[in-house]
Amino acid sequence: MAKPIEIESSEHLSSVLTESRVVVADFYANWCGPCKQIAPFYEQLSQSISKPKAITFVKINADVQKPLATEFAVSSLPTFILFRDGSVVEKVKGADPQGLRSLIEKLASDTKSGDAGSSASGSGSGGGLTWRGADLPRGYTDISDVVDVRGLELLNADTDFSVRTLFNKSKPSALDKGSKTSDEKDWVESDMDEQLLLFTPFNSAVKLHTIQLTSLPPTEEAEEGDDDEEPPMRPSTIKLFTNRPHNLGFDEAEEIDATQTIEIGEDDWNSNGTANLPLRFVRFQNITSLVIFVVDGDGDGDKVRLDRVRLIGESGEKREMGKLEKIGDEPGE
Repeated sequence: MAKPIEIESSEHLSSVLTESRVVVADFYANWCGPCKQIAPFYEQLSQSISKPKAITFVKINADVQKPLATEFAVSSLPTFILFRDGSVVEKVKGADPQGLRSLIEKLASDTKSGDAGSSASGSGSGGGLTWRGADLPRGYTDISDVVDVRGLELLNADTDFSVRTLFNKSKPSALDKGSKTSDEKDWVESDMDEQLLLFTPFNSAVKLHTIQLTSLPPTEEAEEGDDDEEPPMRPSTIKLFTNRPHNLGFDEAEEIDATQTIEIGEDDWNSNGTANLPLRFVRFQNITSLVIFVVDGDGDGDKVRLDRVRLIGESGEKREMGKLEKIGDEPGE
């Protein structure tokens, strides 16, 4: 067991992230009162939970290491960032001992459970953590939790499928060997043709950096049912529209200019069936809703399949360095 390590440079942090499966980073400043209040608790966690090459606690002075604070979008102090396999998995803002302990214990449990074969690229979902099919871009987190699932709307979806399954935190059943995915139906397929329109409202304004789409259609040989029915396709072209008060119609989505249009090639899909799609970040600031329009699929079939959608970016407002805000430990502060 050990005390937190003081990070002295970006290279130092990179070395720690390489050597330890889980890293917990405390971004603080000497002038920050709440930072000083929670420091003894953070040190206690480090001494009781840290394990060599498994769980490491570090401290990063945001005034001294400004490039790191900027890289990881630290806008308030204290901010705790949790890494797994070198990728950000969660941020905790403010002096919240209970929230910090709960999240760290989930990570510790995940590591202890022997999830050695999994990584941030998503081969496992233990410990209550969200499954992802691809690595996170450095400095950004999975903000799919800010989706207002009550307001989700998916047009032209087969009625046998639920739109909420797209944001399910678990690993898609199609990746579980031996599972009968035709019975699980934890994915979505289009109905009359290959097009889908997904309206996604957020509980708070966000900044979107990347979208990760997972699509795991069966091969023709594995497809059960009618021999004349072709298996569904993966999306090939998607259009994104931001800050719409409600879903678009298909004719409208075809005619108006999109915030961004993305062509997905065969090489964009990784071994987890996930396409990691970077966005034009300057166009996706202060976003309150997102419409994803699947224009067509990658073949001649009649249907498109989606298993998971992950939204990567920043939630809340980002402030410039030098104007870091202190966050107290009282509710509402």
